[in-house]
Amino acid sequence: MVVNLLFLLVVHWLLCVADSGPIGKRDADFVSVRTRLDKDFSARYGPEQKYFHESMYHQHYDGRFASHPLPYDEKKSALLIMVRAFMSAMRDIGVETWIMHGTLLGWWWNAKRDVQVLPWDTDVDVQVTESTMHYLADYYNMTVHRYADSAISEKREFLLEVNPNFINRSRLDRHNVIDARWVDTSTGLFIDITVVARNYSHPIEGMLSCKDGHDYIVGLSGCMLWSINEVERPGLMIAGLGELHLPSERQHI
Repeated sequence: MVVNLLFLLVVHWLLCVADSGPIGKRDADFVSVRTRLDKDFSARYGPEQKYFHESMYHQHYDGRFASHPLPYDEKKSALLIMVRAFMSAMRDIGVETWIMHGTLLGWWWNAKRDVQVLPWDTDVDVQVTESTMHYLADYYNMTVHRYADSAISEKREFLLEVNPNFINRSRLDRHNVIDARWVDTSTGLFIDITVVARNYSHPIEGMLSCKDGHDYIVGLSGCMLWSINEVERPGLMIAGLGELHLPSERQHI
C-alpha cells in the first residue's frame, strides 16, 4: 500500500513537471502582463538568450505596455514619478538602492536637492547589491506596486521584473547586462536595475563591478560604495560620490 502510494505521488510529480514546460528565457509574455493594449509592441527578435526586450519604436520603452513614446514634458514628469515610486517601494520593502549614471548626474547638477532627469535622458538607472537582487528575485519578482502622490491624479501601477540571468555575473553575457526592471505599466517607461558586486577575477583587489562594464573601487577610507544617504525627498537614496574612485578616465558614472 505504501509502495503504491509512493508510486502515485511520483507519477503525479512527473506529470506536473511535464505540464509546466521549460523555464522561460525571455521576459514575461504579453498576454500574462497586458493592461490596456491589444497588441504587443515589443521587438521580439534578437539573440535567444536575451531576456528583456525593448519596444520596436524606442529602446527605452517596454512595448508590452505602450504603443508610442511620450512627448518630452510628459516623459520627464513620468520619469520623476517612476523614481519616486521605486524608491518608496524599496523603502517599504526594506532594501538598499541608489541612483547612478545619468540619473545621479542629474541629481548632482540640481544642487543635490532632488532627482532631475538630464534633458537628453529617456531612462533611469539604479543599482542594488547582489544579496538584494537575490532577495527581490525570491520574494518580489513579477509583483505589481501601486503608487500615488500629489503629482498624479490617480494611482499608477509598476511591475518589478527580475532577469533570471542575474546570477551569471560574467560580462560575456552581454545580452543580459540589465538584472531587473521597474516598469511603469501606464507609459511603458522603465528603470534599469543593475547589481554591483565584488569582482574577484579583477586584477585590482577590492574592485566592484557590474555586468554592463562599469567598475568601482572601494574608497581608501574603507567606506563601502553602498553607504546610502537619504536626501530631502523621502525615500530617495544616492551613492556617496566622495567614496567612488574610478580606475580609468574611460569609465564613467
